[in-house]
Amino acid sequence: MQPPPYALVGIFVTLMGLAIGSFLNVVIYRLPRDLSVSFPPSNCTSCHAPIRWYHNIPLLGYALIGGRCAACRAPVSIRYPIVEALTGALFLWHFLVIGPEWILAVRLAFAAAMVALFAIDLEHQILPDEITLGGIAVGFAASFAVAPGWMSSLIGIVAGGAIPWAIAELYLRVRGVDGLGFGDVKMLAMIGAVLGWELMLLTLLLASASGAVVGVGLMLAGRGTRQLKLPFGTFLAVAAIVAGLHGAPLVEWYAGFYR
Repeated sequence: MQPPPYALVGIFVTLMGLAIGSFLNVVIYRLPRDLSVSFPPSNCTSCHAPIRWYHNIPLLGYALIGGRCAACRAPVSIRYPIVEALTGALFLWHFLVIGPEWILAVRLAFAAAMVALFAIDLEHQILPDEITLGGIAVGFAASFAVAPGWMSSLIGIVAGGAIPWAIAELYLRVRGVDGLGFGDVKMLAMIGAVLGWELMLLTLLLASASGAVVGVGLMLAGRGTRQLKLPFGTFLAVAAIVAGLHGAPLVEWYAGFYR
């Protein structure tokens, strides 16, 4: 049997991303509120009326209802189609970079987790253990079959947890305030489990640099203070996806200086 054409596989992966993005919206809304992500079925958050199946079709459903609940006409957050479109685009991006390899399944699951953590941390400033601790376990288990390999994954877990914990402890002792939450520690350990220790360090560097730029920009714009707290998990999520897809050549280039 001939393998399906490359373009058809890319379309399938994108559609799968849109569908998973629809589920991620449920996770993003319910998990921080300690609600079940499987029961009850999708319903309006205002009137709790069940959502018809065709209104649950990614992107199209939002357009059909005009951004308002079909039952009570309450506004539906624009976050829903954004998360769906973003997840579909990320899945396609991963497929184009990685191709139809076994590691693609791991990286797609990782991308979905990063989308959920990005949105939850941005809105609630929490990083649920269900995602971070579960991601550590799944990432380490997968490392026995695909890159980065179990040793790099194990070092990534340990270093990913230890480095931000040490930074947060030092910041607390010097400044007397918490600099990082323990959720960030577990999230970076998860990133280390999936990407390995080298790309975990690159992720931390990229997230710290981008967070500093955004923080300084907000203060210069008069929208922040010296006590401004940015949800660092959102920066980690973006940096992890970039590092996972395009970080290996940068790591190789940097390592070349020490050979």
